[in-house]
Amino acid sequence: MTAVDTPDLLDYDDVLAKYEPVLGMEVHVELGTDTKMFCPCPTEFGAEPNTQVCPVCLGLPGSLPVVNEAAVESAIRIGLALNCSITPWGRFARKNYFYPDQPKNYQISQYDEPIATDGYLDVVLDDGTTWRVEIERAHMEEDTGKSLHVGGATGRIHGASHSLLDYNRAGVPLVEIVTKTISGAGARAPEVARAYVTALRDLLKSLNVSDVRMDQGSMRCDANASLMPIGATELGTRTETKNVNSLKSVEVAVRYEMRRQAAVLEAGGEVIQETRHFQESDGTTSPGRRKETAEDYRYFPEPDLEPVAPSAEWVEELRGTLPELPWVRRARIQADWGVSDEVMRDLVNANALDLVIATVEAGAPPEAARSWWVSYLAQQANTRGVELGELPITPAQVAQVVALIDSGKLNNKVARQVVDHVLAGEGDPEQVVADHPELVVERDDTKLKAAVDEALAANPDIAEKIRGGKVAAAGKIVGDVMKATRGQADPARVKELVIEACGG
Repeated sequence: MTAVDTPDLLDYDDVLAKYEPVLGMEVHVELGTDTKMFCPCPTEFGAEPNTQVCPVCLGLPGSLPVVNEAAVESAIRIGLALNCSITPWGRFARKNYFYPDQPKNYQISQYDEPIATDGYLDVVLDDGTTWRVEIERAHMEEDTGKSLHVGGATGRIHGASHSLLDYNRAGVPLVEIVTKTISGAGARAPEVARAYVTALRDLLKSLNVSDVRMDQGSMRCDANASLMPIGATELGTRTETKNVNSLKSVEVAVRYEMRRQAAVLEAGGEVIQETRHFQESDGTTSPGRRKETAEDYRYFPEPDLEPVAPSAEWVEELRGTLPELPWVRRARIQADWGVSDEVMRDLVNANALDLVIATVEAGAPPEAARSWWVSYLAQQANTRGVELGELPITPAQVAQVVALIDSGKLNNKVARQVVDHVLAGEGDPEQVVADHPELVVERDDTKLKAAVDEALAANPDIAEKIRGGKVAAAGKIVGDVMKATRGQADPARVKELVIEACGG
């Protein structure tokens, strides 16, 4: 094993004592347009391989690209939200490289004339401090296809017996957002990286330009990291960890590269400028390929496309469509609901905030809406292996369940059964209750008193304790009545009847 890949990582504190970490983040975002960047092929995720292709995205001779206006609009809105200047006139370019998953053998991208330049994004760190990340550019391009390497142990090309190619993704609109150099963060560099990608994801989601599903590749982060000896002025050699697909992994990958590179340098080796692959299983990185330079790609203007020249009027019109910034919205909602920073952070991390907001807007109190989404429904999503928002229940339906509880028709236990029926596709909660009258809370005191008397008769010792003033002992009787009524009774009313029956 060479010094470059030594497994003997340097202690993190020792890294910081000798080196200043320098970062650069490149984030690729697949836009949520109906069709591809330069052709009318659909962009639906998960379709059968090679069913969403045409001569244009396959690069067949004689086919000509046409720019997707909706993609340009999304790119401008992204640039504006990132406080960038929008380029009034720019061209697409051909970025030449040869991979099986790029059928044209070049990618249509933007090079020296990106759609947006010189912006920034203020991100909030864990302790509440704000860090400004400066944006160098945001440019439009098309995605590549997807290679599936078969027969190897790692799923990568090395050791594979053969490869399969799916061109459905080739040509899907992308916006690549590139930061300027991020330096001066010291020990907090990995945290800054994670906070930036988190804030960027939230911003893009609020713009409704992408579903930003990192697990599906619609948002992919490349983390560049290098080390510069403290006091030096020349940047160190960087590595680029490709396609890190979770927010936590961004932080882990940067921290690992800092420790790995420091170990290489301390051992007298040289850091190689290369791409690296992040291993989710153990949080390490492994070598990819030597990193190309811009000259290697031999950029030249795309001759088959007109320049992109958004008018100032159109740009200002799009500026007017920008939503309230996610962190401003969260602060407003947090104040309205009176919840702590920790509660709000948990809602965001669970991807539940928008669902809870929609449930409140449908009429549910914030506490009840939050409880349903982050507890029972979160458990159901975990059991099914889906995202919370993919459950077959809407915020309006959850609000209906809450209303049924508040009206006394359901208790919390039975309400879960109603939700299960909704998740099974049996209709709205009101319809489920109509179809399953056995789920409605029992309000007939005559029936409840009979159940209470039966439970007390079966537990004379507990009945005697209650008569002696030990009201807490009533819990056992309430539980028996709830069991006897299959959960349909109102526990509070049952307890009242138990105490009454014992002369309380």
